[in-house]
Amino acid sequence: MPFADLKTQYQALKSQIQQRINTVLEHGQYIMGPEVRELEVRLEAYTGARHCITCASGTEALLMSLMALNIRPGDEVITTPFTFAATAEMIVLLGAKPVFVDIEPDTCNINVALIEAKITARTRAIMPVSLYGQVSDMDEINAIAARHGNLPVIEDGAQSFGADYKGRKSCNLSTFGCTSFFPSKPLGCYGDGGAVFTNDDTLALACREIRVHGQSRRYVHSRVGLGARMDTLQCAVVLAKLERFEWEVEKRLEIGRMYNATLEGLGISHVRQRPDRSSVFAQYTVFVDNRGAVQERLKVAGIPTAVHYPLPLNEQPAYAHLCCSGCTPVAADAAQRVMSLPMHPDLPASEVARITDVLTRSNA
Repeated sequence: MPFADLKTQYQALKSQIQQRINTVLEHGQYIMGPEVRELEVRLEAYTGARHCITCASGTEALLMSLMALNIRPGDEVITTPFTFAATAEMIVLLGAKPVFVDIEPDTCNINVALIEAKITARTRAIMPVSLYGQVSDMDEINAIAARHGNLPVIEDGAQSFGADYKGRKSCNLSTFGCTSFFPSKPLGCYGDGGAVFTNDDTLALACREIRVHGQSRRYVHSRVGLGARMDTLQCAVVLAKLERFEWEVEKRLEIGRMYNATLEGLGISHVRQRPDRSSVFAQYTVFVDNRGAVQERLKVAGIPTAVHYPLPLNEQPAYAHLCCSGCTPVAADAAQRVMSLPMHPDLPASEVARITDVLTRSNA
């Protein structure tokens, strides 16, 4: 049983993917070819955002956003410790400091009630993460940001592209939205890729320049930039996958509801979804005690699992000096108990039933 079944997805889209790739091979514009802008236009329409700027990865999307905001050494950016390292990594690379705020115990997203106390005169942005495919409390975060001098808010939506929040799409909820097209993401390519979304014309222009080494026109470097372009072949793959994406989102929702109903009936805790938003279930995550033993029993039954994430960032060697390990107790507890189960749109109901049955017996 695959944890994320990309092979079945490929078979369903094989002709479209091959046609898209062949078109790129024929025209030969491998960098900034026409598929790049075509994808951006399609994603602008999907999210409702005024601007989409594709880039080399979700990590670069975060970095480009921070650079466009002119985040500098000594600045502070409020974020969560319960996320992949890229979230804090980009802040630190610019010489700024990530200020970690603890998470909610049921969603594992940043606890909005704790943000305001962490804002200082050095705070320059807030970066919530839409973990496991569900958006954070963005309206409340935006309101806090507005009360403190219109601080920019960057949604790290690497796991949540396709999710809804109060009738709006993830990545079009704040100053910036950033996502990833890593292969296992809800909308993925066959390598690395990402995108930045914004409704601000000035910030969009900055990101477009940063993406190509800070060039405002060829060989005129108006700002310090990056080599952060998403290549044409990867854009072509995402364009092909968009043909099936709405169906895949619906299937993810259906499978997530199936997991929820079964596990709740069996008394097994899972990450909760708020009623005013959806999750695209980049991961389906439960809380278990004796995780190592449970994982081993599932492995014996041929069921793969993963842990997202086993150590909060403020306990990681590279970031421990930035925050005390005891400052985020909820994140520390979650890191010991979270476990992700197989989740993908082609997961049969019979396999969900088998997974939950084995999990129940393993967790007894």
